[in-house]
Amino acid sequence: MAKQLNIRKKLTWSAPAGGRFAALASFVKAAEAQGWTDDEIQFVMDEVVEADDDAAGLAILADYTAR
Repeated sequence: MAKQLNIRKKLTWSAPAGGRFAALASFVKAAEAQGWTDDEIQFVMDEVVEADDDAAGLAILADYTAR
């Protein structure tokens, strides 16, 4: 069974133009700079990579973004 995390953190960052993988690279850099743990970052990465399409992947990243 896949690991489940209850991440309540919200990241402050600006998503670049492009697909989910470009956004994910930027998200990871920002998360590292803001002190997210490796497990938290990996969990989000797994969710985005496993998403059905770019729109779904970008929606996942939006869930972890401070508004």
